[in-house]
Amino acid sequence: MSMTGRASGIATFGAAAALLSQMIQLSPGFSAAPLTVAVADFDYFDTSGEVRDQRAEHRARMLRFTELLRESLSSQGDYHVQPLECTDPPCTPINMQPARFIDASRRSGARFVVYGGIHKMSTLVQWGDIQLLDLEADKVLFRQNVTFRGDTDEAYRRAAAFVSGSVRDALEKR
Repeated sequence: MSMTGRASGIATFGAAAALLSQMIQLSPGFSAAPLTVAVADFDYFDTSGEVRDQRAEHRARMLRFTELLRESLSSQGDYHVQPLECTDPPCTPINMQPARFIDASRRSGARFVVYGGIHKMSTLVQWGDIQLLDLEADKVLFRQNVTFRGDTDEAYRRAAAFVSGSVRDALEKR
């Protein structure tokens, strides 16, 4: 991907997150409701400039990151976790456009949807933006920026464990 393409991808990710944040208002608390959660695919951007083509590895790590997040949330028993389905994967706000993403999230039957993206800045530094939306209340329950070191399977496993714990905490506090 060219530098122009990378910058465009990052700008698109930021614009989609901003648009969704405008469509869904931030709110700290909610009443009790069934905890059905859809976990969407996650976007990925690599602006590290590394010479070696790592797209296949990153695609596999992102799929595993999402699977681990789903597994961790569903292992709690209090949550019914399901993937978000769309006709043209990946099922992300960037790929689908924000309004279509929200519609697909609602059609899934879930009360909540988790989504976000990860940006690889260098071999050592990656950061992610994670959001949890309450689809019934039309509000962002939780938004977190996370950073993690390394571009390995273990780094992604640790990041997924941390994110799932943060999402669980946000759902409990709703």
